[in-house]
Amino acid sequence: MNEKPKKRALNGVLLLDKPVGISSNTALQQARRLFRAEKAGHTGVLDPLASGLLPVCFGEATKFAQYLLDADKAYTATLKLGEATTTGDAEGEIIDTARADISRDEFQAACAALTGNIRQVPPMFSALKHEGKPLYEYARKGIVIERKAREITIYHIEIKEFSVPEAVIDVRCSKGTYIRTLSEDIAKHIGTFAHLTALRRTETAGFRIEQTHTLDTLAALSESERDGVLLPCDVLVQHLPRVDLDDETARKLRFGQAAAFHDVSGSLKSNAPLRAYDLRGEFVGLVEYFSHHQCLKALRLMNTSGK
Repeated sequence: MNEKPKKRALNGVLLLDKPVGISSNTALQQARRLFRAEKAGHTGVLDPLASGLLPVCFGEATKFAQYLLDADKAYTATLKLGEATTTGDAEGEIIDTARADISRDEFQAACAALTGNIRQVPPMFSALKHEGKPLYEYARKGIVIERKAREITIYHIEIKEFSVPEAVIDVRCSKGTYIRTLSEDIAKHIGTFAHLTALRRTETAGFRIEQTHTLDTLAALSESERDGVLLPCDVLVQHLPRVDLDDETARKLRFGQAAAFHDVSGSLKSNAPLRAYDLRGEFVGLVEYFSHHQCLKALRLMNTSGK
């Protein structure tokens, strides 16, 4: 009888290129098995139809995954103009048709109109929860739940290819943006329909698609080679200000105690997360600075007890 591979207490971040056709959770579990990781989580879901950049967190990195959820994203989206589907993408059934003989100028004008701060209604086929259940479960039963419009930002839309009825665009946007809905809204602005036929996430939080690894590529590596592609846990919080701690301050924080800290630079914001490092340059975790009391308190620390 074959024994299951023994799991490892592995810490780090994998930049995975999720393939089309599987869920983010399936991709996560496949990566977890490849690395034999005890604990794993991902940062932001990609639909089965979508491919691209999916940061996977192992071990202690899962503590800091939430800081990527708020990050800006970039996508390459392929739209088919003139057709609406039940899901807003190619997995749904066509429910309406309209003109597809759209000029590039019309399409460009619609993209420009939807650039900037806009309000967007999340689609029914989404993982947003209503009374504890994702909206797509209601949608599959034909039940429509009222959704409130949300403020999002579309920083940039670039037309990469345009040959009706197909258009390929690059989109840079804020968190919470649904590209399926954006595609439908672009078409609506012109007076027609559209749905997504392909979607690829190319950036998130400064990470780029060029830095990713596919499951097939990872499977062909030795274990030590696979471990070598992992990024350290603190890459998830590189956007936060850094503080360096002496040994006594680091010790107190690890024991859950507040530690006196004088902000010499005068630049630290009170009650805002900071990434902290010890004298050896090792990542301690996230701390908060309280200017009124001139002290630091632990927010989310690395567990180094296994060292």
